[in-house]
Amino acid sequence: MRILSGIQPSGKLHLGNYFGMMRPALELQQQGEAFLFIANYHAQTSVHDAAQLRESTLDVALDFLACGLDPERTVFFRQSDVPEVHELAWLLSVVTPMGLLERCHSFKDKTARGIAANHALFAYPVLMASDILIYQSDVVPVGRDQKQHIEVTRDIANKFNNEFGEVFKLPEPSIQDHVAVIPGVDGQKMSKSYGNTIELFADPKETKSTIMKRIITDSTPLEDPKDPEECNIFALYRLFATPEQRATMEANYRAGNYGYGHAKKELLEIFNATFEPFRQKRAELAGNLDYVESVLRKGAESARTSATATLDRARRATGL
Repeated sequence: MRILSGIQPSGKLHLGNYFGMMRPALELQQQGEAFLFIANYHAQTSVHDAAQLRESTLDVALDFLACGLDPERTVFFRQSDVPEVHELAWLLSVVTPMGLLERCHSFKDKTARGIAANHALFAYPVLMASDILIYQSDVVPVGRDQKQHIEVTRDIANKFNNEFGEVFKLPEPSIQDHVAVIPGVDGQKMSKSYGNTIELFADPKETKSTIMKRIITDSTPLEDPKDPEECNIFALYRLFATPEQRATMEANYRAGNYGYGHAKKELLEIFNATFEPFRQKRAELAGNLDYVESVLRKGAESARTSATATLDRARRATGL
């Protein structure tokens, strides 16, 4: 089973990225042949500063390696190191109906938030389809909001296969329902676009301030019982906690005399306990960037071998 995942280097990674994409992808590397790429082509739809893009790309590489990515089990690479993906995107564009792209939620959502409408943003799903299909991927771990992109990819692959013969596998999404949408400090989906994130590797003082001061709660008095299912703090805590820890906090909420400040302290403690080992590993990696670069280059070599084989089949099928 070949598993493919990608993530944009468009800013600092946060808890939404970790629980929604990173941890599921890292778990799946134990179950099959994993391909994971840093989607720096995709990031260019929103990042137009070259130095920032390079820095963010390196940050993503450091974050994944620090959080447990195993280069011996995962083909880890930069999207831009596999230029074949763009030629395949053109071949897929030939069979992609305009109406299919016009129905995509991502384009509508981003332009509604003020992001300039351009061809790259509109054609984003075709490049994503190329990313997935060029490696003959079986499974793609995604958040629920990305499920439509996998459906679009399957539609495009079907159209190509029907037109030119069987070239591509049809990938399946892998969605963990309990972490499909991670709430931000304001209760909306955690997203860099909303400015409501808790970064994975921010300065510890900044993390403490974000958790203790920025997570929105209601005005229920300390002594009153509270509903944990309606609280952003509990929604985040349960992502880290064991069943026993979750049950204890839930009981505290319902019993009363347990304030939101108490819950925030527990969330901060479990956050730090989880990420401190990763923080130490990241610092070590940042002091050995030659190693990080070697991992990405080796990954790109493996990825290009697979990509070239698929592209050659697609070229022959279309008459090139």
